[in-house]
Amino acid sequence: MFNNKVLLITGGTGSFGNAVLRKFLDTEIKEIRIFSRDELKQDDMRKHYNNDRIKFYIGDVRDKKSIDDAMRGVDYVFHAAAFKQVPSCEFYPIQAVKTNVIGTENVLSSAIDAGVKKVIALSTDKAVYPINAMGISKAMMERVVISKSRNVKDTTIICTRYGNVMASRGSVIPLFIEQVRNGKPITITDPNMTRFMMSLNQAVNLVLFAFENGESGDIFVQKAPAATVELLANTMKIILGKPNHVVKTIGTRHGEKLYETLLTKEEMVRAVDMGEYFRIPSDSRELNYNQYFEEGEEIITESHEYHSHNTYRLNQEELKDLLMNLDEIKEDLIRFQKNE
Repeated sequence: MFNNKVLLITGGTGSFGNAVLRKFLDTEIKEIRIFSRDELKQDDMRKHYNNDRIKFYIGDVRDKKSIDDAMRGVDYVFHAAAFKQVPSCEFYPIQAVKTNVIGTENVLSSAIDAGVKKVIALSTDKAVYPINAMGISKAMMERVVISKSRNVKDTTIICTRYGNVMASRGSVIPLFIEQVRNGKPITITDPNMTRFMMSLNQAVNLVLFAFENGESGDIFVQKAPAATVELLANTMKIILGKPNHVVKTIGTRHGEKLYETLLTKEEMVRAVDMGEYFRIPSDSRELNYNQYFEEGEEIITESHEYHSHNTYRLNQEELKDLLMNLDEIKEDLIRFQKNE
């Protein structure tokens, strides 16, 4: 699919962008363009990969002109640029709107203008029943994707949604390792809090599955097992060889949920089970307001959402095996052991 094609990744200096590069550089892809505003990370990537097929574009999704310059000649786009940190979005919600909502509009408009064939936008579980500014902005991003897809024929626009990505930048696993390294207690919010357990490689595979199987306006979700935060902390202690390390419960932080939801009740009614994935087809109702406000569905009342409390729950051995197979964990363990 990607042979001799040009792929643009917005926010490409992040964990997802690096995972895509690791997967794609052994293929016959013609060019991968990394678009971001972080020149230092771009320079680090340029030196690390040292590959002529990777091109770097400095710009910001808030600035459509900078996207237009990077979009010329592109076949496909993975849109990963976003404000993702819950606290920063909570303090500066308008900044989340400018990047996550207006920035997405800019990327999609630029892709359509440039004749891009497919755009895959990355969303998050926090967009489902959102309780914080980050989730609200991502929920609006999804609506922008769906709305844009209704009016375009030549560019296919698809959305993917996933929960906790293990060992990604800014996630809890690197924090636990750092706390143990520095002799500080591992801090958890609520021992019973559950999170989906998904690897970066699976996040990339979800995007590729959506790329192959999606139609414009679709949302794709990967089924994933879950674990409690307490089990995750205790398993990391065992992996790090510190079974007696102190774990401290600090309480649920503002904007956090007890469990992650990937599909609402309303979406589960329409969702197509595709084995490892759910596909939520685009709501193709025309702009006839009666269809929204005067026609109900009894089946929605009887439906159940899909969340980390009702998915398969991992035991400690299963979680340990899952974590030990992650390249990111292996790299962190090497660094941890060197500092011991």
